[in-house]
Formats: sequence, C-alpha cells, structure tokens
Amino acid sequence: MLDLLEGDRGLLDRWLRLTAFMKAVRISQYNVTNACNLRCKGCWFFEYGLDKRAREVRDRDRIAAFLGEERRRGVNTALLIGGEPSLFPDRVAMFVERMDRVSVATNGLRKFPREGFENVALLVALFGGGRLDDDLRAIRPGGKRFTGLFDRSLRNYRDDPRAFYIYALSEDGIDRIEETVKRIEDNGNRANFSFYSAYDSEDPLKIENGKRLLDEALRVKQLYPATVASHPYYIETMITGRSHWARFGYPVCPTISADHPAHPDRLANGNPILPGFATWAADLETINFCCTSGDCGGCRDSQAVFSWLLVSAHRFRRNGTLFKTWIEIAESFWSQYVWSPYAGIPAHGVERP
Repeated sequence: MLDLLEGDRGLLDRWLRLTAFMKAVRISQYNVTNACNLRCKGCWFFEYGLDKRAREVRDRDRIAAFLGEERRRGVNTALLIGGEPSLFPDRVAMFVERMDRVSVATNGLRKFPREGFENVALLVALFGGGRLDDDLRAIRPGGKRFTGLFDRSLRNYRDDPRAFYIYALSEDGIDRIEETVKRIEDNGNRANFSFYSAYDSEDPLKIENGKRLLDEALRVKQLYPATVASHPYYIETMITGRSHWARFGYPVCPTISADHPAHPDRLANGNPILPGFATWAADLETINFCCTSGDCGGCRDSQAVFSWLLVSAHRFRRNGTLFKTWIEIAESFWSQYVWSPYAGIPAHGVERP
C-alpha cells in the first residue's frame, strides 16, 4: 500500500484510519413514520405509495424489542427517514438510546430539539436552491402552498453543528447554486450536493443541460471548498451517473436490502453491498427493496452513489492519484455526520484523473 501511495505515510495513515472506522460502522435504514408535514414534488416516498404499504408501529415496547434484535444482528448505526422523523422525537430518542450512531433525514420545517440529541446528525433536505426550493417543497399535505421554507430551515439550524444540507441540484436551479451555498455558509452550516430526481415525471433522471450543471457545481465547489464537502469526483459521478469504471444503477448499487427476496441475482454478480444493510418499513416487519423507491432506472440517490464509491475502493487502486481521490471522497462523505471523527473536516479534492 505504501508503494501505491508513493511512500506518502500521511496518506497511508489516513487510509488506515478510514478503513478502521468504516469497519466499525454497520448501518441500516428505518422509516420511523409514514406521516409528513410536506408533500414535496417528486418525493419518491409518496409518489410510490410507500406510506400505504405498512402500518407504522407506535408501541414503545415493540420498538424496543425490534431494536434489540437489530443490535443482535450487528447493526450499530441508524439512518432514520420517513415521512418526517422530526414529527416524532420520542421515537428518535429510542434509537439514540440503543444505537451508537444516529442520523435523521429531515425536511427542515420543524426545529429538531437539541437536548438529548446533541450527537444526532441532521441531514436537511434542500431542492433546487433559492425560490425553486419553495416551488418544489413548500407544499402542505392538503396541497396548500407557502413560501420561505429554506429561510425557516436556516433559522432552525443556524450554527447548529448537527445540521448538514443535502442540496439536490436541478438544471432549473443552475443560476441559484452559488447564492444558495453562500447562504448556507453564512448560516454556519455545510452541504453535500445531490441530484434532484423528478419522481413525479416519466423520466426522473432526464437532464438537458448536464454539462452546464456540472460546470457550475464544480465552480461553486471551488469557490466554497470548506462549505461544499462534496469531492469533485463525486460531483461528476452524481450528475453524470458514471464513474471511471461503470455506470451507476441496480447492478452496482450497494444500498439494497440484502435479505429482500428480489436480490439473489444482484448478490451473485459479485459487486459489493453494504454488509447487513436493510431498509425497514414503518411496521418494523417489512423489508423494503432498497434505500429509496426501488425504481432503479430513475434513481441517483446521493447516499447510494457515495456508498457505491466507498465500497469500491479496489477500483481506485490503479495508481496513487486515484487512490488519494478515494481517500478524499471517503473523508468528505463521513464529514457530514456530527458523530463521525471526520465531522467538520473539509475535503479539498483533486480533479478526476
């Protein structure tokens, strides 16, 4: 390994630290509720009717017993989604009590309490940027629209080290990227770029101005390297759907539920998955297909793309430059979690070889 890294012992130490930490993390994903206080355009959870597939568990004893089983099968890290988990902090607290690490995906409308949740990572959604975020997300369950959702989320999480924006880029919002990132920086927060998939359309991944979107995302990353954690290599993969060895999709996606009955052929193809990963529906009995909708042809989920790059370290061992890139990608990924030893560490990436 030292030869691959051209004798750079600092990089070797970073790699050893990363691999030790990653081996210690065993994550699964949990729908803690089917309820949500928004109806974002294109939200896969409601577009695919996942809120109607399983009845959510409210009994604390059942939740506690389930989490005990999860710990016994080796899971120690929880990603909580919904619906909207902030509606039920008491359920989140049960995960905090029983898991080593907890992250919550939230729409930012409600302020998540601090007391008792100081080490909970908050992944705050943002679509499009600027006023476009209201167009896409500021919609009540009954259909009534409002304004100022991004403003409210900024107020809720000003200077909150737990809060990390997951900023879904859209070609309709190219001109808003820089101003939006500047507002996140001024608010004392950081962000990772993701990709807005319009699940309410026939082709969620359709994009006509991909090069312009990519160029602007990379430009803003260069302007705000400490605020935008996303590595340039990840940004390009996320927008184009391609790495240097393959296209992202079901055959390579690692965030499938391994025990779901649909996956024997996928498991047999040899591409790595997250060990022990499962996405549990709100009934805590049903295992969902994957970390999102199951519509693989329309998915480019940011956490799935990140995970694909992380479990594919062997693909980056062609030369020292590529492997340094993988180290930086991994550090940037883990920096979004307040419970991680990499929290707050900016990743200053190199261009893709």
